[in-house]
Amino acid sequence: MTVEVDIKQLLEAGVHFGHKTSRWHPKMAPYIHSKRQESHIIDLTKTVEGLDKALPFLTKVAASGKQVLFVGTKKQAKDAVRAVAEKYNQPYVTERWIGGMLTNVATVNQQVKKLKDLEKRMESGDLEKRYNKLEVQRFAEEIEELNLKYSGIKDLNGRPGAIVIVDVLVDENAVKEAKVLGVPVVGVVDTNADPSVIDYVVPGNDDAIKGTSLLLDYFGQAVGEGLSAKKVEE
Repeated sequence: MTVEVDIKQLLEAGVHFGHKTSRWHPKMAPYIHSKRQESHIIDLTKTVEGLDKALPFLTKVAASGKQVLFVGTKKQAKDAVRAVAEKYNQPYVTERWIGGMLTNVATVNQQVKKLKDLEKRMESGDLEKRYNKLEVQRFAEEIEELNLKYSGIKDLNGRPGAIVIVDVLVDENAVKEAKVLGVPVVGVVDTNADPSVIDYVVPGNDDAIKGTSLLLDYFGQAVGEGLSAKKVEE
């Protein structure tokens, strides 16, 4: 069973609303349907085409046992990104993309290890035994700070098989690092972004939470299908 994409759902969720015509990226021309009141309208048949390529790819990645990293650090997308990643047990980044998150693995792993160690010691009561209340409070604050940065990638095993990005401009650093490492990017690309740097272009509105949630739901279902296929094989 493959994920069914419903163009009517995309329309109802406002996925076709692009940015103002003055802010467009010329390379998005093939994905634009028309202009309406100073704004571009995205061609939803192209969105469906993009999903028809991206979704089987995500299923294949998940079925191969590799992880899909979900990225969305803009305020209105954070919760939806975290929810879909957690639902399918995948890593995610919803706070700031920290430089080197993919390309400087040694440093990031060191920080993640530190976080896990501190959490373990806090849970076991080891820190309370060894330190006074103020010091324990400081450790708690450090854990909170590290979690803010790294909680979503605590269980990232090496290089992901793919990265899903809901706003390729806001998270262009994630796109750049993925490019350096050759990790394929599935990106929601609005009319103001450059599609040529994205491996799997899904043209769509990257601002409307309803549209973003719908697209994330499709991506999540595709990953879920791959995970189920992997289980059957095992």
